[in-house]
Amino acid sequence: MKKVLFISSTGGHLDELLQLKSMFNKYDYYIITEKTKSNLSLLDKYPHRVSFLSYGSYTTLLNKIIYPFKLIFNTFKSLFLYFKIRPKYIVTTGAHTAGPMCLIGHIFGSKIIYIETFANSTTKSKTGSIVYNFADLFIVQWESMLKLYPKAKYGGWIF
Repeated sequence: MKKVLFISSTGGHLDELLQLKSMFNKYDYYIITEKTKSNLSLLDKYPHRVSFLSYGSYTTLLNKIIYPFKLIFNTFKSLFLYFKIRPKYIVTTGAHTAGPMCLIGHIFGSKIIYIETFANSTTKSKTGSIVYNFADLFIVQWESMLKLYPKAKYGGWIF
């Protein structure tokens, strides 16, 4: 059974990622997201399948001094988790939590599947703009996004 890592930031990105839960049982899957109070319930729903990074997107967006240090810390933690899990595929709906893991996976030969967030129908996300350059499959949820990402595939809405 192929190992698949599902990773995203918390909030809407995680909500989108969890829409793919029907795929989980088809693979040896793992979920990585940010450690927040609301995400701790994932440990009950997906025992032994969830790992947390220590971002906290609300803090990092508001505090630009601490953010680079958290990014470095979480990049090293992502590297550790990557080698612990060794996924064949990395599936993500994005944001900053997923960026380092996608790059690590790309360097070490994992296939990267990036789903641009539903929230963006006319502009690129920062993480999407970066990962687009090396993703094996880049999916957009709005046809209008094909103008911005010409090599992407239109997949429709996850919801």
